Amino acid sequence: MKAFFALVILACAAAPALSGRTLDRCSLAREMSNLGVPRDQLDKWTCIAQHESDYRTWVVGPANSDGSNDYGIFQINDLYWCQADGRFSYNECGLSCNALLTDDITNSVRCAQKVLSQQGWGAWAVWHYCSGWLPSIDECF
Repeated sequence: MKAFFALVILACAAAPALSGRTLDRCSLAREMSNLGVPRDQLDKWTCIAQHESDYRTWVVGPANSDGSNDYGIFQINDLYWCQADGRFSYNECGLSCNALLTDDITNSVRCAQKVLSQQGWGAWAVWHYCSGWLPSIDECF
C-alpha cells in the first residue's frame, strides 16, 4: 500500500511538468528572440501562437478532415511535420510530435521556422488574422 501512495504522490508531482505551460505575448517574443528568430517576424509569430493555441505549449488540436492533428504552441501538423505514435508522417522536422508539447519551445520554434521556409506564412489557417497591421512587440524588450 505504501508503494501505491508513493506512486500517486510521484505522479502528482510530475503532472505539472507534463502539462506544458502557457506563455504570454511578450514572454514568447523574448524566448523566440533568444532563439535567434528575427525581430521583424516576432509580431507575426506571436499572433499565430495567440490564434492557434492561445500561447499554450501543450495543446493538441482536434482531428482535421484528413485525420491528422496539430501540435503545440504553433499547431504543427503531424501528417507533414512531426511523428505521432502509430501514424504515417512525412516528419519533415524529424521530431516526435510530443517534442512540440513541452515547456521548452525550441523544437516548436525550429519546426515552425521550417514550415515557414517551405510553405510561407499561409501554412497557418489563422494567417488572415495576422497578415495586416499588428501591434509592435517593442514593449516586450
